[in-house]
Amino acid sequence: MSIPIYYVDAFTDKLFAGNPAAVIFSDLNDSKLMQNIAAENNLSETAFIKKENSKYLIRWFSPSCEIDLCGHATLASAFVYFNYIDKEANEFEVESIKNGTLKVVRGEEFLYLDFPRDNYKPSNNFIGIEEVLGIRPLELYKGRDDLLAIFSNESLVKNMNPDFIKLCKFNARGLIVSAPGNSSDFVSRCFFPRSGVNEDPVTGSAHTTLTPYWSNRLNKNSLVAKQLSHRGGMLYCENKGDRIIIGGKAVEYLKGQISI
Repeated sequence: MSIPIYYVDAFTDKLFAGNPAAVIFSDLNDSKLMQNIAAENNLSETAFIKKENSKYLIRWFSPSCEIDLCGHATLASAFVYFNYIDKEANEFEVESIKNGTLKVVRGEEFLYLDFPRDNYKPSNNFIGIEEVLGIRPLELYKGRDDLLAIFSNESLVKNMNPDFIKLCKFNARGLIVSAPGNSSDFVSRCFFPRSGVNEDPVTGSAHTTLTPYWSNRLNKNSLVAKQLSHRGGMLYCENKGDRIIIGGKAVEYLKGQISI
């Protein structure tokens, strides 16, 4: 069996930047096979989209496990949909297992994710975080999937060197570190060693936590975010109450076939 596959760099307007995702539109429904494909791709996420009863169902797999929500792979999937599946469409709507209906809208300049807001809560357990990062954050929160640690400035976030072995022991998908930005409203880095990705290049889902936090702190609803990974990426975020809008661009790197 031959199945089309696309590699798309998300949250960037140039190749070899942003976050690469693999996108597969097919009838696959075999979790073990899907996990094997994701491991073979060895990207932070592979998105599988299946059409069923006129609706699209989406699942995301990291190299080591299925995950509940992924922004950049959803953005990449919408890019493929708009360019190859329905070139006249301006909306791409998918159903996810744990986060309900997700939408991507094609704007004049960006693709806009419409995701549920994360309702994070304060945490007082700083001991493990200090051991992982070597520095105590100013604030710590527990979100839907991840921990969020807040620091005073961009330089601290940029120069962090986490202990990924210790981080794997945390009861969370991963750790987001963030601070005010020098040339953006805020910056972040995202570490997910439990999912097989020590540092994710650009993380859309993390901004469902970051956007409401910085929106409240800066008293503004529209924010420009920068993720400080090696590849780097820009996100244009809007706090709309219980929904978070995350805008970005995407670029196709590869279109091919996988043989199973």
